[in-house]
Amino acid sequence: MQPLTPEGQRTVSDLSQRYFVSTDAVMTLLQALVNGNGTMAQFYHPELGGGGQWMQGGMTMIGDMFNSGLKAKVEGLCAELSNLLASQPFAPAPASYPAQGWQQQQQGGSGGLGGSPVSLFVPASGGGSGSWWPGELGAPSSSGSQNNIRYAVFPGARRLAVDVDGRVSVYDTLDHQIGGVSQQQGSGSSVTFSSQYGVVGVQSLPLVSGDAAAQQAPGAAPAPAPAPVPAQAALPRASSGPEADIFSAIERLADLRQKGIITEQEFAAKKADLLSRL
Repeated sequence: MQPLTPEGQRTVSDLSQRYFVSTDAVMTLLQALVNGNGTMAQFYHPELGGGGQWMQGGMTMIGDMFNSGLKAKVEGLCAELSNLLASQPFAPAPASYPAQGWQQQQQGGSGGLGGSPVSLFVPASGGGSGSWWPGELGAPSSSGSQNNIRYAVFPGARRLAVDVDGRVSVYDTLDHQIGGVSQQQGSGSSVTFSSQYGVVGVQSLPLVSGDAAAQQAPGAAPAPAPAPVPAQAALPRASSGPEADIFSAIERLADLRQKGIITEQEFAAKKADLLSRL
């Protein structure tokens, strides 16, 4: 997570005082929400009931499951932090909203504590003409790095920029909603990304500009260049809408059960509640 601006530090301090928790607890939720693209958080902090999870739209679970006051406190903090993140320049739009206009919607009053957007983070170097990606792409919705690769996602322009050892390539993202980019290790390793279709190789996207060799990690055996295939024809469709959200929530609950964060009884009760909404 990028360092906080003085305004961001004041915001965290204000939330800490209003919700009667430490700034460390607020920062734990903020980091968890950044990891969850602003719409979900999986966290652990003693002041927040131990381990817990929050999802935009209504699901909140904490370790101290019968403490309704603490649950309301976590819900309030997560909701405010989620709105604040939505007003940041890099914040990705949820899948149910168009990429353009989402920030204007969030900045209309709920994005900041005083009715105006709060600048939480110190801007990273780049994001315009001085960035490593082509300046005409503007500011990315998300960016990151892993090992020797960097990436930046531009949903409005339907572009993904990837930098491997200083070689920058730009791809058409088609209808993918990209959640992250990584480097697959092992024989024939390559750059991959995650979307609503699962894990997909960057080489499956049409190359718009740059060096196609950046699709392969250094030292990997060259992969044959496949003809670009539209993602909607090459990959199975993922379900969408309220039903998909419910099934996704159940899958996350199952993961919490496997990790021992919730009991079998708690899992069964919440699963029944979610299924009743179908």
